[in-house]
Amino acid sequence: MALRDVKPTRSELIALKRRIKLSERGYKLLKMKRDGLILEFFKILEQAKDTRDELARKYERAQEMIAIADTVEGAIGVKAAAFSVGDVPQIELKSKNIMGVVVPDIKSSSVRKNPMERGYGIIGTSSVIDEAADAFEDLLETIIHNAEIETTMKRLLDEIERTKRRVNALEFKVIPEQTEARDFIKMRLDEMEREELFRLKKIKARSQA
Repeated sequence: MALRDVKPTRSELIALKRRIKLSERGYKLLKMKRDGLILEFFKILEQAKDTRDELARKYERAQEMIAIADTVEGAIGVKAAAFSVGDVPQIELKSKNIMGVVVPDIKSSSVRKNPMERGYGIIGTSSVIDEAADAFEDLLETIIHNAEIETTMKRLLDEIERTKRRVNALEFKVIPEQTEARDFIKMRLDEMEREELFRLKKIKARSQA
């Protein structure tokens, strides 16, 4: 706000004081929101660390089991078992709200199956196929859960950055400029009042001469 554009009037001073109060109230609310979002982010971050470790472990486990299945059943046998599965996992994507931030709420079904639901039959295959299937179903559930957490983290972080920019703009630009303009108007009004008093005194002195 350039001071040359500020009108040194009492109405402008009143309006400016009102804007400063609104800016200061908005600044406090945004700071509270920013701090709350940061707390939520660190809660999710702890979950993400655990989930990432769990994901790595389950991935290694699934790779080990598929390697064993390939050795026992052969690559063709493993592929035949995999292609026989007809019921694919279903993903239901909803949303939830964390301090005004919309984040995903992912629900999955048909991920875990018992051997009878997998379609390849239990007579023509060995138990290693079941163990490999269990490991990959377990891995898939963790992937879905991790996707929800990682997306939530990203959206919270984006909102934290937006809120920080708004807080900084109010703290370092908007409120200081408004305060400077208010002080300028006060100074000019005081000067004008002194000039007016001086003028009235001169008029009074002339009339009494």
